[in-house]
Amino acid sequence: MKKRSVTGLLAILCAVSVVLGACHGQIAGRETTTSPAPTETVPAVPDESGSAASPAESSEVPDESKPGTVPDMVFDTSKNYTIDFWAKNDSNPTQIAIYNKAVEDFQKLYPNIKVTIRLYSDYAKIYQDVITNIATNTTPNVCISYPDHIATYLKGKDIVVSLDAYMRDANYGFGGKELLFDGPDPNELVPKFMGEGFFSGHQYDLPFMRSSEALYINKTYVEKMGYTIPDIVTWDWIWEVSEKAMEKDGDLFRVNGQKVMIPFIYKSTDNMMIQMLQQKGAGYAEPTGEVKLFNETTKELLFTIYEHVQTRAFSTFKIDSYPGNFFNAGRCLFAVDSTAGATWIGAKAPLLDIHASEVVDFETVVRPVPQFDPEHPQMISQGPSLCIFNKEDPQEVLASWLFAQFLLTNEVQVAYAQTEGYVPVTYKAQQSAEYRDYVSRAGEDNNTYYDVKIACSQMVIDNMENTFITPVFAGSTSVRDAAGTLIENVAKATRRKQIKLNAAGTALDEGYLDSLFREVRQLYKLNEIEITPVEPAGTVPAESGSSGESQSVSPESTPPAGESTPAPETETTADPHDLGPLPSTSVALIAALIGVWVIMGAVAVIGLIRKDGKKNS
Repeated sequence: MKKRSVTGLLAILCAVSVVLGACHGQIAGRETTTSPAPTETVPAVPDESGSAASPAESSEVPDESKPGTVPDMVFDTSKNYTIDFWAKNDSNPTQIAIYNKAVEDFQKLYPNIKVTIRLYSDYAKIYQDVITNIATNTTPNVCISYPDHIATYLKGKDIVVSLDAYMRDANYGFGGKELLFDGPDPNELVPKFMGEGFFSGHQYDLPFMRSSEALYINKTYVEKMGYTIPDIVTWDWIWEVSEKAMEKDGDLFRVNGQKVMIPFIYKSTDNMMIQMLQQKGAGYAEPTGEVKLFNETTKELLFTIYEHVQTRAFSTFKIDSYPGNFFNAGRCLFAVDSTAGATWIGAKAPLLDIHASEVVDFETVVRPVPQFDPEHPQMISQGPSLCIFNKEDPQEVLASWLFAQFLLTNEVQVAYAQTEGYVPVTYKAQQSAEYRDYVSRAGEDNNTYYDVKIACSQMVIDNMENTFITPVFAGSTSVRDAAGTLIENVAKATRRKQIKLNAAGTALDEGYLDSLFREVRQLYKLNEIEITPVEPAGTVPAESGSSGESQSVSPESTPPAGESTPAPETETTADPHDLGPLPSTSVALIAALIGVWVIMGAVAVIGLIRKDGKKNS
């Protein structure tokens, strides 16, 4: 009986030994597959001139002839693929038509790829649906997203595709030799826009369109009050003019002769707070996830906002509705909204949310958002980006990459940019004859060449070097929401006469502010955001065989996507058959196995000793 037990145990141990011996090879086998999965390379973040140098490690497109690399990607055109594209449009029928045409044109080039579109009119809804579908493994293939949203998606494992190797692939990367369309080359991508999708050491999105916020001004009414509009509007100036516009003759406001006037309305109060803090050089958030929003400067800004809400010279979209409607009806002098909403703003706007009979005739001019320092203007960069979600079939992912890249072609970029105050994300499209002709024809009509819309696009192009982006991390969307909520809550409390001031009446009461900050922190769970140490921007972690120190790769010294540089010389050459160290779990199992063998040996020796003892007795 004992003999059978020992024999059985030996059989089990042998089987375990075989499994342990195979574990390491199986892991390595998955890593060296020849499927077109991306290699882990550092993406390019070119400098603002479009040129750059090499990172510390090789950025060459993988070459099958070199040990340890993945061959150039190959797309199997004999198989059919269906990819889902979740797109954002601005309730603009022209944008929908452009999406449909892009899909039609793409499918003519790649008849084995079918693209289905799901349209949204709100970024938040896309974000919510993606989060829901991650749990059920039913995410789309390609999706319009904000970088903040992508950072949250990345909390899941292998959810979003790192685009590093795809961008550099010789066949299907930017300027790839196997592409069936004329996409942008690496040096034709606007580095600043590409940099917005570069975080956590990788490129996770492609810019699709870029916009910013604009200050839409009723020039007719402002000049009627005796003011000249500066090229760069300051906060002091806009507060002064807004308060002046509150003057009345009896029941009617003097400037417009109506019973309603809200001089200054801001649509996105999160952007308002973020830009004010940026212009002041105050804290907002760090790339590590550290929240610095609740500071002394924020308190001062909230008091200023309180002062002008109290006189009704300032309001927000959430309190009084869409600023464009008040603006078009002559009931607002200053409306801050995205340049992507330009077709809805102005007396001659092609799209209206109010009845045409309510529209008042006046001249509209466009300026950057108000500034604290007009000599050094700062404005937020925003706009839709494209991300790709991982799928089991790498060929399906490659098909998704081809479609996403197709959306950067001149035909799509120029056409879509014309729908609103957008700017194409490639130099190639911006400098094309079609786009230059479009911009030069401002005012020819009030549709395609609507002058306010084109003025917005030109304003963004002229201020590309003055734009900034906010840090991206898991939870950055919540911090953004919190910034706007601070303004909204102060504005609502002011309207309800619930604001408390200090004894001198020169600031908001500290107790009120402490309570407000605490409530907003709790609402958005900001204390639960994980603080994650990050490498300095553009730093490549030291690899095995290097000096052991991190190599700095600044945006000024990294090569454009697709450009290769020779690998650094090393004293030793890695053995292509070396599978690397065993995983820690395998090491632990082997140690346990050795222990079991030792115990078995001891048991066997003791058994022999006892058997000999019985014979001798």
